[in-house]
Amino acid sequence: MGKGCGNMQIHIVQPGQSIFGIAQAYSTTVDDIVEANEVPDPNNLVVGQSLVIPIIGSFYWVRSGDSLFSIGQRFGVPAQQLAQINQIAIDAPLAVGTRLYIPQRPKTSLEVNAYVEPIGGQVSGTLESAARSRAPYLTYLAPFSYQLNRDGTLQAPPLDAFAEIAEANNAGLMMVVTNLEEGAFSDELGAALLGNEAAQNTLLNEIIRISREVGYRDIHFDFEFLRTEDKEPYNAFLRKAADRLHQEGLLISTALAPKTRADQPGQWYEAHDYRTHGEIVDFVVLMTYEWGYSGGPPMAVSPIGPVREVVEYALSEMPANKIMLGQNLYGYDWTLPYVPGGKYAAALSPRRAVELAFERNVPIQYDETSQAPFFEYVDDEGAEHVVWYEDARSIQAKFDLIKELGLRGISYWKLGLPFPENWALLTDQFEIRKF
Repeated sequence: MGKGCGNMQIHIVQPGQSIFGIAQAYSTTVDDIVEANEVPDPNNLVVGQSLVIPIIGSFYWVRSGDSLFSIGQRFGVPAQQLAQINQIAIDAPLAVGTRLYIPQRPKTSLEVNAYVEPIGGQVSGTLESAARSRAPYLTYLAPFSYQLNRDGTLQAPPLDAFAEIAEANNAGLMMVVTNLEEGAFSDELGAALLGNEAAQNTLLNEIIRISREVGYRDIHFDFEFLRTEDKEPYNAFLRKAADRLHQEGLLISTALAPKTRADQPGQWYEAHDYRTHGEIVDFVVLMTYEWGYSGGPPMAVSPIGPVREVVEYALSEMPANKIMLGQNLYGYDWTLPYVPGGKYAAALSPRRAVELAFERNVPIQYDETSQAPFFEYVDDEGAEHVVWYEDARSIQAKFDLIKELGLRGISYWKLGLPFPENWALLTDQFEIRKF
Protein backbone atom coordinates (compact mmCIF):
# COMPACT_ATOMS: atom_id res chain seq x y z
CA MET A 1 0.00 0.00 0.00
CA GLY A 2 2.62 2.53 1.08
CA LYS A 3 6.38 2.58 0.72
CA GLY A 4 8.32 4.19 3.55
CA CYS A 5 11.15 6.48 2.50
CA GLY A 6 12.87 8.63 5.05
CA ASN A 7 10.02 10.51 6.66
CA MET A 8 7.41 11.24 4.06
CA GLN A 9 5.75 8.27 2.52
CA ILE A 10 5.02 7.32 -1.08
CA HIS A 11 1.53 5.96 -1.78
CA ILE A 12 0.53 4.28 -5.04
CA VAL A 13 -3.11 4.91 -5.97
CA GLN A 14 -5.12 1.65 -6.18
CA PRO A 15 -8.41 1.11 -8.07
CA GLY A 16 -11.36 2.71 -6.28
CA GLN A 17 -9.26 4.88 -3.95
CA SER A 18 -10.09 8.51 -3.25
CA ILE A 19 -7.81 11.17 -1.81
CA PHE A 20 -10.11 11.26 1.25
CA GLY A 21 -9.68 7.52 1.88
CA ILE A 22 -5.92 7.75 1.39
CA ALA A 23 -5.73 10.65 3.88
CA GLN A 24 -7.66 8.57 6.43
CA ALA A 25 -5.36 5.55 5.99
CA TYR A 26 -2.33 7.68 6.88
CA SER A 27 -4.03 9.79 9.60
CA THR A 28 -3.44 12.98 7.61
CA THR A 29 -5.70 15.45 5.76
CA VAL A 30 -6.82 15.86 2.16
CA ASP A 31 -5.47 19.44 2.20
CA ASP A 32 -2.01 18.29 3.30
CA ILE A 33 -1.82 15.69 0.49
CA VAL A 34 -3.11 18.18 -2.10
CA GLU A 35 -0.55 20.77 -0.96
CA ALA A 36 2.45 18.41 -0.89
CA ASN A 37 1.68 17.09 -4.38
CA GLU A 38 0.33 20.39 -5.75
CA VAL A 39 -2.60 18.32 -7.05
CA PRO A 40 -4.54 20.40 -9.63
CA ASP A 41 -7.80 18.44 -9.09
CA PRO A 42 -8.13 16.00 -6.14
CA ASN A 43 -10.86 14.10 -8.00
CA ASN A 44 -8.55 13.28 -10.92
CA LEU A 45 -6.49 10.46 -9.44
CA VAL A 46 -4.97 7.87 -11.79
CA VAL A 47 -4.56 4.21 -10.83
CA GLY A 48 -0.82 3.63 -10.41
CA GLN A 49 -0.09 7.31 -9.72
CA SER A 50 2.37 8.00 -6.88
CA LEU A 51 1.55 10.54 -4.17
CA VAL A 52 3.79 11.72 -1.37
CA ILE A 53 2.09 11.61 2.02
CA PRO A 54 3.30 14.38 4.34
CA ILE A 55 3.59 12.71 7.71
CA ILE A 56 6.46 12.71 10.18
CA GLY A 57 7.89 9.25 10.01
CA SER A 58 5.96 6.74 7.91
CA PHE A 59 3.49 3.87 8.15
CA TYR A 60 4.14 0.29 7.13
CA TRP A 61 1.56 -2.46 6.69
CA VAL A 62 2.81 -5.89 7.81
CA ARG A 63 3.20 -8.47 5.04
CA SER A 64 3.42 -12.25 5.20
CA GLY A 65 6.80 -13.38 6.57
CA ASP A 66 7.61 -10.05 8.25
CA SER A 67 9.09 -9.79 11.73
CA LEU A 68 9.93 -6.70 13.78
CA PHE A 69 13.57 -7.59 13.15
CA SER A 70 13.22 -7.77 9.33
CA ILE A 71 11.11 -4.58 9.21
CA GLY A 72 13.61 -2.83 11.49
CA GLN A 73 16.47 -3.86 9.19
CA ARG A 74 14.63 -2.54 6.15
CA PHE A 75 14.06 0.89 7.70
CA GLY A 76 17.24 1.14 9.77
CA VAL A 77 15.37 1.14 13.10
CA PRO A 78 16.11 -1.30 15.97
CA ALA A 79 13.35 -3.91 16.48
CA GLN A 80 13.18 -2.94 20.19
CA GLN A 81 12.38 0.67 19.24
CA LEU A 82 9.66 -0.45 16.80
CA ALA A 83 8.08 -2.59 19.51
CA GLN A 84 8.09 0.28 22.02
CA ILE A 85 6.72 2.92 19.63
CA ASN A 86 3.93 0.62 18.41
CA GLN A 87 3.24 -0.70 21.94
CA ILE A 88 3.59 -4.38 21.05
CA ALA A 89 5.67 -7.12 22.65
CA ILE A 90 8.96 -7.72 20.85
CA ASP A 91 8.20 -11.43 20.43
CA ALA A 92 4.47 -11.08 19.62
CA PRO A 93 3.46 -12.58 16.23
CA LEU A 94 2.61 -9.87 13.69
CA ALA A 95 -0.77 -10.11 11.96
CA VAL A 96 -0.63 -9.43 8.23
CA GLY A 97 -2.11 -5.98 7.52
CA THR A 98 -1.18 -4.51 10.93
CA ARG A 99 -0.21 -0.84 10.56
CA LEU A 100 3.16 -0.07 12.16
CA TYR A 101 4.55 3.42 12.68
CA ILE A 102 8.17 3.88 11.54
CA PRO A 103 9.91 6.82 13.26
CA GLN A 104 11.61 9.66 11.40
CA ARG A 105 15.24 9.13 10.46
CA PRO A 106 17.97 11.77 10.50
CA LYS A 107 18.49 13.81 7.35
CA THR A 108 21.57 13.53 5.15
CA SER A 109 23.28 16.74 4.07
CA LEU A 110 23.61 17.41 0.33
CA GLU A 111 24.10 20.05 -2.34
CA VAL A 112 21.44 20.71 -4.98
CA ASN A 113 21.92 22.41 -8.33
CA ALA A 114 19.28 23.25 -10.93
CA TYR A 115 19.88 24.58 -14.40
CA VAL A 116 17.44 27.18 -15.67
CA GLU A 117 17.30 27.73 -19.44
CA PRO A 118 15.63 30.82 -20.90
CA ILE A 119 14.29 30.04 -24.39
CA GLY A 120 14.18 32.51 -27.26
CA GLY A 121 16.38 35.12 -25.63
CA GLN A 122 14.03 35.91 -22.76
CA VAL A 123 13.05 34.71 -19.30
CA SER A 124 9.36 33.78 -19.37
CA GLY A 125 7.13 34.52 -16.39
CA THR A 126 6.68 30.77 -15.91
CA LEU A 127 10.44 30.22 -15.75
CA GLU A 128 11.01 33.08 -13.32
CA SER A 129 8.25 31.82 -11.00
CA ALA A 130 9.73 28.29 -11.19
CA ALA A 131 13.12 29.70 -10.14
CA ARG A 132 11.48 31.63 -7.28
CA SER A 133 9.50 28.67 -5.99
CA ARG A 134 12.41 26.17 -6.16
CA ALA A 135 15.34 28.39 -5.08
CA PRO A 136 14.70 27.57 -1.37
CA TYR A 137 15.70 23.97 -2.24
CA LEU A 138 18.89 24.93 -4.10
CA THR A 139 22.57 25.28 -3.24
CA TYR A 140 23.23 26.53 -6.79
CA LEU A 141 21.07 28.17 -9.45
CA ALA A 142 22.62 27.76 -12.91
CA PRO A 143 21.40 30.00 -15.76
CA PHE A 144 22.09 28.18 -19.04
CA SER A 145 24.31 29.34 -20.65
CA TYR A 146 27.18 31.68 -21.49
CA GLN A 147 28.11 30.73 -25.05
CA LEU A 148 31.71 30.85 -26.09
CA ASN A 149 32.87 32.86 -29.11
CA ARG A 150 35.99 31.79 -31.01
CA ASP A 151 38.03 34.70 -29.63
CA GLY A 152 37.25 33.72 -26.00
CA THR A 153 34.55 36.35 -25.45
CA LEU A 154 31.11 35.27 -24.22
CA GLN A 155 27.46 35.75 -25.14
CA ALA A 156 25.45 36.04 -21.92
CA PRO A 157 22.02 34.46 -21.39
CA PRO A 158 19.18 36.73 -20.23
CA LEU A 159 19.46 36.83 -16.43
CA ASP A 160 16.50 39.04 -15.42
CA ALA A 161 15.91 38.40 -11.69
CA PHE A 162 18.02 35.23 -11.31
CA ALA A 163 20.82 36.92 -9.30
CA GLU A 164 18.33 38.51 -6.91
CA ILE A 165 16.40 35.21 -6.54
CA ALA A 166 19.61 33.30 -5.75
CA GLU A 167 20.75 35.88 -3.21
CA ALA A 168 17.36 36.01 -1.47
CA ASN A 169 17.52 32.21 -0.99
CA ASN A 170 21.23 31.87 -0.06
CA ALA A 171 21.86 29.93 -3.26
CA GLY A 172 25.10 30.43 -5.17
CA LEU A 173 24.79 31.47 -8.81
CA MET A 174 26.56 29.03 -11.12
CA MET A 175 28.03 30.44 -14.33
CA VAL A 176 27.61 27.81 -17.05
CA VAL A 177 30.04 28.19 -19.97
CA THR A 178 29.31 26.10 -23.09
CA ASN A 179 30.76 25.46 -26.54
CA LEU A 180 27.32 25.84 -28.10
CA GLU A 181 27.29 27.39 -31.56
CA GLU A 182 24.07 27.87 -33.54
CA GLY A 183 22.17 25.63 -31.12
CA ALA A 184 24.58 22.66 -31.12
CA PHE A 185 27.73 21.69 -29.24
CA SER A 186 30.64 22.36 -31.59
CA ASP A 187 33.90 20.40 -31.62
CA GLU A 188 35.38 23.09 -33.89
CA LEU A 189 34.58 25.84 -31.41
CA GLY A 190 36.10 23.70 -28.62
CA ALA A 191 39.26 23.16 -30.69
CA ALA A 192 39.50 26.89 -31.51
CA LEU A 193 39.60 27.72 -27.79
CA LEU A 194 41.75 24.82 -26.61
CA GLY A 195 44.39 25.47 -29.29
CA ASN A 196 44.65 29.20 -28.62
CA GLU A 197 46.38 30.55 -25.52
CA ALA A 198 45.24 34.12 -26.17
CA ALA A 199 41.57 33.08 -26.48
CA GLN A 200 41.85 31.12 -23.19
CA ASN A 201 43.28 34.17 -21.39
CA THR A 202 40.50 36.35 -22.82
CA LEU A 203 37.93 33.80 -21.65
CA LEU A 204 39.29 33.60 -18.08
CA ASN A 205 39.52 37.41 -17.84
CA GLU A 206 35.91 37.65 -19.08
CA ILE A 207 34.72 35.02 -16.59
CA ILE A 208 36.37 36.81 -13.67
CA ARG A 209 35.00 40.21 -14.74
CA ILE A 210 31.46 38.85 -15.16
CA SER A 211 31.52 36.83 -11.96
CA ARG A 212 32.47 39.94 -9.96
CA GLU A 213 29.79 41.98 -11.71
CA VAL A 214 26.95 39.46 -11.38
CA GLY A 215 28.03 37.60 -8.22
CA TYR A 216 28.79 34.08 -9.45
CA ARG A 217 30.15 31.55 -6.92
CA ASP A 218 30.94 28.60 -9.20
CA ILE A 219 32.21 28.51 -12.78
CA HIS A 220 30.86 25.45 -14.58
CA PHE A 221 32.36 24.25 -17.87
CA ASP A 222 29.95 22.23 -19.99
CA PHE A 223 32.11 21.53 -23.03
CA GLU A 224 30.58 18.65 -24.97
CA PHE A 225 31.26 16.79 -28.24
CA LEU A 226 34.98 17.71 -28.13
CA ARG A 227 37.43 15.98 -30.47
CA THR A 228 39.27 12.95 -29.06
CA GLU A 229 42.59 14.76 -29.48
CA ASP A 230 41.34 17.63 -27.30
CA LYS A 231 41.26 15.52 -24.11
CA GLU A 232 44.70 16.67 -22.93
CA PRO A 233 44.27 20.30 -24.08
CA TYR A 234 40.94 20.37 -22.16
CA ASN A 235 42.65 18.99 -19.05
CA ALA A 236 45.43 21.60 -19.39
CA PHE A 237 42.87 24.40 -19.80
CA LEU A 238 41.00 23.25 -16.68
CA ARG A 239 44.25 23.27 -14.66
CA LYS A 240 44.91 26.82 -15.75
CA ALA A 241 41.30 27.84 -15.10
CA ALA A 242 41.29 26.26 -11.62
CA ASP A 243 44.45 28.20 -10.65
CA ARG A 244 42.96 31.53 -11.76
CA LEU A 245 39.46 30.92 -10.38
CA HIS A 246 40.62 29.59 -7.00
CA GLN A 247 42.76 32.73 -6.57
CA GLU A 248 39.54 34.72 -7.00
CA GLY A 249 37.77 32.60 -4.36
CA LEU A 250 35.58 30.97 -7.01
CA LEU A 251 34.66 27.30 -7.29
CA ILE A 252 35.15 25.42 -10.55
CA SER A 253 33.05 22.48 -11.79
CA THR A 254 32.50 20.51 -15.00
CA ALA A 255 29.69 18.54 -16.65
CA LEU A 256 30.69 15.01 -17.68
CA ALA A 257 29.12 12.68 -20.23
CA PRO A 258 27.87 9.42 -18.62
CA LYS A 259 30.81 7.01 -19.01
CA THR A 260 31.26 3.52 -17.56
CA ARG A 261 34.95 3.15 -18.44
CA ALA A 262 37.91 5.45 -19.12
CA ASP A 263 38.36 4.44 -22.78
CA GLN A 264 34.68 4.52 -23.73
CA PRO A 265 34.50 5.20 -27.48
CA GLY A 266 32.38 7.94 -29.05
CA GLN A 267 32.68 11.69 -29.44
CA TRP A 268 30.52 12.50 -26.41
CA TYR A 269 32.93 10.58 -24.15
CA GLU A 270 36.54 10.52 -25.28
CA ALA A 271 37.66 14.03 -24.23
CA HIS A 272 36.02 13.75 -20.80
CA ASP A 273 38.74 12.44 -18.47
CA TYR A 274 37.01 11.54 -15.20
CA ARG A 275 40.17 11.00 -13.18
CA THR A 276 41.82 14.27 -14.18
CA HIS A 277 38.63 16.34 -13.74
CA GLY A 278 38.27 14.73 -10.31
CA GLU A 279 41.77 15.93 -9.39
CA ILE A 280 41.40 19.47 -10.77
CA VAL A 281 37.85 20.70 -10.15
CA ASP A 282 35.81 21.16 -6.97
CA PHE A 283 32.99 18.96 -8.22
CA VAL A 284 31.51 17.41 -11.35
CA VAL A 285 27.95 16.93 -12.61
CA LEU A 286 27.40 13.50 -14.16
CA MET A 287 24.88 13.81 -17.00
CA THR A 288 23.12 10.62 -15.94
CA TYR A 289 20.05 10.93 -18.17
CA GLU A 290 18.97 10.63 -21.81
CA TRP A 291 19.15 6.84 -22.15
CA GLY A 292 15.60 7.33 -23.35
CA TYR A 293 15.85 10.42 -25.60
CA SER A 294 13.68 12.20 -28.15
CA GLY A 295 15.28 10.54 -31.20
CA GLY A 296 15.81 7.11 -29.68
CA PRO A 297 13.72 4.04 -28.88
CA PRO A 298 11.24 4.40 -25.99
CA MET A 299 12.72 3.65 -22.56
CA ALA A 300 13.23 5.27 -19.16
CA VAL A 301 15.21 8.52 -19.41
CA SER A 302 17.40 7.65 -16.42
CA PRO A 303 17.04 3.93 -15.62
CA ILE A 304 18.56 3.10 -12.23
CA GLY A 305 20.88 0.29 -13.46
CA PRO A 306 22.77 2.34 -16.07
CA VAL A 307 22.80 5.38 -13.73
CA ARG A 308 24.40 3.27 -10.98
CA GLU A 309 27.03 1.92 -13.41
CA VAL A 310 28.12 5.45 -14.33
CA VAL A 311 28.30 6.51 -10.67
CA GLU A 312 30.27 3.41 -9.72
CA TYR A 313 32.75 4.09 -12.52
CA ALA A 314 33.03 7.76 -11.39
CA LEU A 315 33.72 6.57 -7.82
CA SER A 316 36.66 4.49 -9.13
CA GLU A 317 38.20 7.74 -10.47
CA MET A 318 37.30 10.42 -7.90
CA PRO A 319 35.95 10.85 -4.33
CA ALA A 320 32.20 10.72 -3.67
CA ASN A 321 32.19 14.26 -2.25
CA LYS A 322 33.01 15.60 -5.74
CA ILE A 323 30.12 13.88 -7.53
CA MET A 324 26.74 15.46 -8.30
CA LEU A 325 24.21 13.03 -9.79
CA GLY A 326 22.47 14.49 -12.84
CA GLN A 327 18.67 14.08 -12.76
CA ASN A 328 16.02 14.82 -15.39
CA LEU A 329 12.83 16.66 -14.43
CA TYR A 330 11.03 15.51 -17.59
CA GLY A 331 9.85 12.51 -19.55
CA TYR A 332 9.03 11.75 -23.19
CA ASP A 333 5.93 10.74 -25.16
CA TRP A 334 6.83 8.44 -28.08
CA THR A 335 4.54 7.63 -31.00
CA LEU A 336 4.65 3.91 -31.84
CA PRO A 337 5.92 2.03 -33.68
CA TYR A 338 9.33 3.65 -33.11
CA VAL A 339 11.18 4.22 -36.39
CA PRO A 340 14.85 5.37 -36.28
CA GLY A 341 15.00 8.83 -37.85
CA GLY A 342 11.21 9.07 -37.65
CA LYS A 343 9.02 11.25 -35.46
CA TYR A 344 10.79 12.71 -32.41
CA ALA A 345 9.31 12.07 -28.98
CA ALA A 346 7.76 15.11 -27.27
CA ALA A 347 9.17 16.13 -23.88
CA LEU A 348 6.67 16.59 -21.03
CA SER A 349 6.74 17.30 -17.30
CA PRO A 350 5.89 14.63 -14.72
CA ARG A 351 2.72 16.56 -13.84
CA ARG A 352 1.64 16.69 -17.49
CA ALA A 353 2.30 12.94 -17.82
CA VAL A 354 -0.15 12.18 -14.98
CA GLU A 355 -2.75 14.56 -16.47
CA LEU A 356 -2.38 12.81 -19.84
CA ALA A 357 -2.91 9.37 -18.24
CA PHE A 358 -6.06 10.76 -16.59
CA GLU A 359 -7.35 12.28 -19.84
CA ARG A 360 -6.77 9.00 -21.70
CA ASN A 361 -8.18 6.96 -18.80
CA VAL A 362 -5.22 4.56 -18.66
CA PRO A 363 -3.47 3.19 -15.57
CA ILE A 364 0.15 4.09 -14.81
CA GLN A 365 2.52 1.12 -14.69
CA TYR A 366 5.91 0.86 -13.02
CA ASP A 367 8.97 -0.88 -14.40
CA GLU A 368 10.85 -2.38 -11.44
CA THR A 369 14.05 -3.00 -13.42
CA SER A 370 14.54 0.59 -14.56
CA GLN A 371 12.67 1.99 -11.51
CA ALA A 372 10.52 4.26 -13.68
CA PRO A 373 6.80 4.79 -14.38
CA PHE A 374 5.26 4.51 -17.85
CA PHE A 375 1.89 4.17 -19.54
CA GLU A 376 0.48 3.48 -22.99
CA TYR A 377 -2.44 5.19 -24.72
CA VAL A 378 -4.06 5.65 -28.13
CA ASP A 379 -4.44 9.21 -29.46
CA ASP A 380 -7.44 10.70 -31.31
CA GLU A 381 -5.95 9.65 -34.67
CA GLY A 382 -5.67 6.04 -33.48
CA ALA A 383 -1.87 6.10 -33.10
CA GLU A 384 -0.37 4.23 -30.15
CA HIS A 385 1.92 6.05 -27.71
CA VAL A 386 4.14 5.17 -24.76
CA VAL A 387 5.15 7.72 -22.13
CA TRP A 388 8.14 7.28 -19.78
CA TYR A 389 8.57 9.90 -17.05
CA GLU A 390 9.65 10.38 -13.41
CA ASP A 391 7.56 10.00 -10.26
CA ALA A 392 8.06 9.85 -6.49
CA ARG A 393 9.26 6.23 -6.69
CA SER A 394 11.80 6.81 -9.46
CA ILE A 395 13.24 9.87 -7.71
CA GLN A 396 13.35 7.97 -4.41
CA ALA A 397 15.49 5.31 -6.11
CA LYS A 398 17.99 8.08 -7.02
CA PHE A 399 17.89 9.57 -3.51
CA ASP A 400 18.62 6.10 -2.08
CA LEU A 401 21.60 5.77 -4.44
CA ILE A 402 22.95 9.19 -3.36
CA LYS A 403 22.69 8.20 0.32
CA GLU A 404 24.11 4.72 -0.19
CA LEU A 405 27.17 5.99 -2.08
CA GLY A 406 27.64 9.23 -0.10
CA LEU A 407 27.52 11.53 -3.14
CA ARG A 408 27.92 15.30 -2.89
CA GLY A 409 24.49 16.03 -4.30
CA ILE A 410 22.03 16.17 -7.18
CA SER A 411 21.84 18.43 -10.24
CA TYR A 412 18.51 18.91 -12.06
CA TRP A 413 18.00 19.51 -15.75
CA LYS A 414 15.94 21.71 -15.68
CA LEU A 415 13.57 24.09 -13.87
CA GLY A 416 10.15 24.94 -15.30
CA LEU A 417 8.84 21.36 -15.60
CA PRO A 418 6.43 20.80 -12.68
CA PHE A 419 7.35 17.78 -10.50
CA PRO A 420 6.14 18.75 -6.99
CA GLU A 421 6.74 15.32 -5.42
CA ASN A 422 10.46 15.62 -6.10
CA TRP A 423 10.82 18.80 -4.06
CA ALA A 424 8.64 17.48 -1.22
CA LEU A 425 10.77 14.32 -0.90
CA LEU A 426 14.04 16.23 -1.31
CA THR A 427 13.44 18.66 1.54
CA ASP A 428 11.98 15.87 3.69
CA GLN A 429 15.06 13.64 3.47
CA PHE A 430 17.97 16.01 3.04
CA GLU A 431 19.49 18.98 4.80
CA ILE A 432 20.25 21.22 1.78
CA ARG A 433 23.54 23.07 2.06
CA LYS A 434 23.34 26.83 1.49
CA PHE A 435 25.81 29.66 0.91
